[in-house]
Amino acid sequence: MQVRFAGKTIIVTGAGSGIGRATARAFAAEGGQVVAADLSDAVEETVAGLDNAIALRIDAGDEGDIQRLVAAACDHFGGLDVFHANAGISGGADGIFDSSVELWTEVLRVNLIGPFLAIKHAAPRIVERGGGAILCTASVAGLRSGAGGPAYSASKAGVINLVQTAAQQLATSNVRVNAICPGLIETGMTQRAFDYAREVGKQDKLGQLNPLRRAGVPEEIASVALFLASDEASYVNGQAWAVDGGLSSSHPVTRQMFGKTAF
Repeated sequence: MQVRFAGKTIIVTGAGSGIGRATARAFAAEGGQVVAADLSDAVEETVAGLDNAIALRIDAGDEGDIQRLVAAACDHFGGLDVFHANAGISGGADGIFDSSVELWTEVLRVNLIGPFLAIKHAAPRIVERGGGAILCTASVAGLRSGAGGPAYSASKAGVINLVQTAAQQLATSNVRVNAICPGLIETGMTQRAFDYAREVGKQDKLGQLNPLRRAGVPEEIASVALFLASDEASYVNGQAWAVDGGLSSSHPVTRQMFGKTAF
């Protein structure tokens, strides 16, 4: 078994379920000292049974909470090596003309300002350790239209550009910044769709638009996250990696037009 993160301290936000939980546990399994963070009490379940992990309840889009999170990791484990800014919300599927400014503001606060705060406050501490990695969970919805609601898609496109910009601004620091772009993954965010498909006997339709003809699981995203955070990816920087079964090679969609739907 690989132990790529022995002696390394890793923060994972959105670690109460789904991709965050799978990633936090995977880091711990490979020797990492993990700080699992989430707004939900479920984050305690993520670290249950792990000797090298602690849980904190925080709001990933609040600057004070992110500062507290980074300080706690450094105080408890002696420093910081990796930050996975994974927390996010969907914002629903309403179109541009049906959604509110309030919804857009909240989606951008959590999904885009959250990763900005992670980079802002984690990077200086990672530099103190001689370098490391920052990962941001984006989405294939941020690569082009057709894979999510407008607010969500715009926020994830922002994450991809943020990662590219941060990689440039952290030049010579030995801190790499990359984004992971999941496709359809069974998580708390998508659970209703999965449950409904199973209820009506259409579970075989889940993920049918990608060449693998299936949905993914959180552990498949976690595997990529661990690679990008490890020394094995030492020359990967400022990139957005799609992990989507090939969906983003085409993004086939039904186009919604103003006032009507085109088929």
